[in-house]
Amino acid sequence: MRFGILTLSDRSARGEREDASGPALALQIRAENGSVIRQQILPDDESTVRATLIEWADSDEFDIILTTGSTGFSPRDIAPEATRSVIQKEAPGLAEAMRLESLKKTQHAMLSRAVAGIRGQTLIINLPGSPKGAVENLQTIFPVLPHAVQLLREDPNSEASH
Repeated sequence: MRFGILTLSDRSARGEREDASGPALALQIRAENGSVIRQQILPDDESTVRATLIEWADSDEFDIILTTGSTGFSPRDIAPEATRSVIQKEAPGLAEAMRLESLKKTQHAMLSRAVAGIRGQTLIINLPGSPKGAVENLQTIFPVLPHAVQLLREDPNSEASH
């Protein structure tokens, strides 16, 4: 699976804080034999995030684009809105599974507004901004991602695992 990772953080984009979540996700993806094609840090700006999601999803370079950060209640948290504006179909089960599993660890999981959805043949998934939360959420859904990618790519073998 080919991944792109977008870290959404005003402070990291300005160089005021090191991005810890993007590298933590990349490490986890590689541990699961995935490929990280590209990583980028963007400010919490909806139009910039939207344009990047469209560019990456439409490039056919990625099977999955992960965003990390900007999923909470702060006025600057825009990942769900940017994602919803570019996807063609939602994948609510992924976000529900992440919140359900996270609730076992912290009540703050109720405050996540993360969404997941499909644009073309690319799956876009919002993850929390903390490295621990981002990796834990990815670990929750990782087992189903290969099958999701097979289905999106219309792989004739996708039905074999049913």
